[in-house]
Amino acid sequence: MKRLIGFLGWFGVALVAGAVVIRFTQPELLEWSQRLAIAGLVATLLYTLGQWRDVQRSFQARNVQYGSIAAGSILVFLGILVAVNWIANRQNKRWDATSTQLFSLSEQSKKVLTSLTEPVQVRVFHSTDDVQRFRDRLADYQYLSSQLQVEYFDVEKQPIEAQRYEVQQFGTIVFEYEGRRERTTSDREQDITNALIKVVEGKPKKVYFVQGHGERDSAAAEPTGFSQISEAMASDNFEVAPLALAQAGAIPDDATVLVIAGPTGDYLDGEMDLLRTYLAGGGKLFLMLDPPAKDTAAGLPNLLTLAREWGIDVGDDIVLDASGLGRAIGAGPEVPLAMGYPPHPITDGFRVMTAFPLSRSVTPVEGGTEGKFAQSLVETSDRSWAESDLKGLFDTGKPVPGEADDKPGPISIAAAVSTPATAAPDSGDPDAPKPESRLVVVGDADFGSNGALGIQGNRDLFLNMANWLAQQENLIAIRATDPDDRRISLTEDQSQRIFWLSLVIIPLALIGVGVRVWWTRR
Repeated sequence: MKRLIGFLGWFGVALVAGAVVIRFTQPELLEWSQRLAIAGLVATLLYTLGQWRDVQRSFQARNVQYGSIAAGSILVFLGILVAVNWIANRQNKRWDATSTQLFSLSEQSKKVLTSLTEPVQVRVFHSTDDVQRFRDRLADYQYLSSQLQVEYFDVEKQPIEAQRYEVQQFGTIVFEYEGRRERTTSDREQDITNALIKVVEGKPKKVYFVQGHGERDSAAAEPTGFSQISEAMASDNFEVAPLALAQAGAIPDDATVLVIAGPTGDYLDGEMDLLRTYLAGGGKLFLMLDPPAKDTAAGLPNLLTLAREWGIDVGDDIVLDASGLGRAIGAGPEVPLAMGYPPHPITDGFRVMTAFPLSRSVTPVEGGTEGKFAQSLVETSDRSWAESDLKGLFDTGKPVPGEADDKPGPISIAAAVSTPATAAPDSGDPDAPKPESRLVVVGDADFGSNGALGIQGNRDLFLNMANWLAQQENLIAIRATDPDDRRISLTEDQSQRIFWLSLVIIPLALIGVGVRVWWTRR
């Protein structure tokens, strides 16, 4: 009988140890791990009950005091353990101590997750040996939102589920929300967040890039094109399309945002009437106007007048920066770098450097225009200025700061304005928010081009502007970036030195010290 009781004790310990091993090595067998743990605890309890005589003896005579102290210590320890686990289960808190916040989600991901009000079903279809990386990634998402309900399916063991969701490859993540589905085959944070945005937002919002006056092409892959930002906008649930406004004769009804990127020719009166009607009806216009090519250029009077009507003054100048910050990206004073962002929903929490190759000033009109009050979005450094002598600048190529007509820095190079729509149709819903007309004006179209998107801030600022115009404030944030490559590169000589130092010299020195100590004591 004693042998059987002794066996129960060791058997219980073995079961608990096996449960712990399975819990950390085979997470998909969590249910079996729990069962083994319970069985082990039962076996251990039976072993304890079988040793009741020894327990009773420990409380007799002299051993009573020691037994009481030991039992009390065990109870206190168990109480503390239970309390800590109870608090940790309800007050979950994590800290990321890495210098690049490697284990923290981006601000955009956090905003999307905290804005969820309804459950989102997430199904991960993985191979048998490739599930932990998905668990690690999605654990960050579940930590921030209880609305994310994640299930894991082994494609090899559960092929029917894979067929139900038309899974074609391992590592597919399927998001389901209110009958809509989106999927991704990547475990990168930005790809997961993009899929989450699309399934929650539903139908993509339409963005039209106006063509016909030398504007930037949204599909062009050359440095001046906008193909990369168009792809980034698609990740934020935008659908990009060109629009020949003069030919179409109307702005499509499904236009969420209208983009005019760097026109070289002015718009016709009929086109201006379409833009004014569109804005009055709750339209959203993103206007990027490059500085004039020379001082004698006629410029874009119709578009400049439209901006002025909305409380934004676009200068006939070029912003230059003598601070030397441009050298950080290999640029001169004609590429001002910006780190100043006045308070606005577009720039809320925005602390990233942006660059504007050849920009003009864009300043809110003091006192507003007909009840429209614009706000500055981006400002250059104190050592910048707005050069008004364009002829002298183009003739000599040497900017001279401090001239009488120059505007001293900091210079505003982007502004935004929003007002209640004056001619929007009645939606019929009394609880619906009143439609707003919104306009963003930037004094440079190059900042959103393929050639300038190597600067992280440019891409985020462009997307923030587009999302504010589309009234998607929950998507305004700094987006995820790939982790920095922090590997140390060594030459062959350095590798040899490390080898001899760590594997030969230091071990031999330690052996020598040991031999000396042994010889001395001998």
